[in-house]
Amino acid sequence: MRAQDVPGVVSVKRQKPQSPSRRSRLNDDPTFRSDESAQLAAEPGTPNAKLMPATYRWSMLFDSYHCFTPQDFVFKIAQTQLELEGYWALRRAIFCQEQGIFHESDQDTVDERAIPIVCASLVAGMEDLVVGVVRIDEREPGLWYGSRLGVAEEFRSIKKLSPGVAVRNHQPVYRGLGALGAGLIYKAVSTAHALGCREFLATVQHQNARFFERLHWEPMGELELFGLAHVKMRADLNYYLPAAYVF
Repeated sequence: MRAQDVPGVVSVKRQKPQSPSRRSRLNDDPTFRSDESAQLAAEPGTPNAKLMPATYRWSMLFDSYHCFTPQDFVFKIAQTQLELEGYWALRRAIFCQEQGIFHESDQDTVDERAIPIVCASLVAGMEDLVVGVVRIDEREPGLWYGSRLGVAEEFRSIKKLSPGVAVRNHQPVYRGLGALGAGLIYKAVSTAHALGCREFLATVQHQNARFFERLHWEPMGELELFGLAHVKMRADLNYYLPAAYVF
């Protein structure tokens, strides 16, 4: 007997079951899970945990990633507005905020005659950020000083450098801890040498004196500046040849 033959019974037309949509098939496939379902499947001890390899289950939560670190740099005299803004900002960040030597600004009367030098990172051949600073000034005829040397914290150890760094800057390339600081020192002294320097001096924080000695500087005596121990040092101009290009 059919349903339509029984009084009071409404006939319902049977529908064919629908095949799973492509979206639902992908969600059911452990290879194509959404972030939420993948995390559920990745949780150890859950029924779905066995669907995903252990290495993949944990990788979404604990795999580290490496930030991009530039490998190309230019050492130059700061001239553009962006270079000068980066120069002053980095000096303030290092000597005021990080080291606390100065309160709001580290600028002084030396800046009125000093030549500002920066190290800028390059991305695709274009300047990106000012990551290092130093200044040089002539205090007597032929007597030059360097000061306010500093490098941004995340750039104080460089293991890989582009081969173009030496070619572009016409100076030696250093690697490892203090690489950019050493490059700034070379740029500072060689620039002054090209401008007529016969003696180049600097007062270096005591903990950095050994670093300068390895870069062909000699100590001349100890003194105290801003409440910190310093060493007065002199550069060997036979090592720091006059810069081929002053810019």
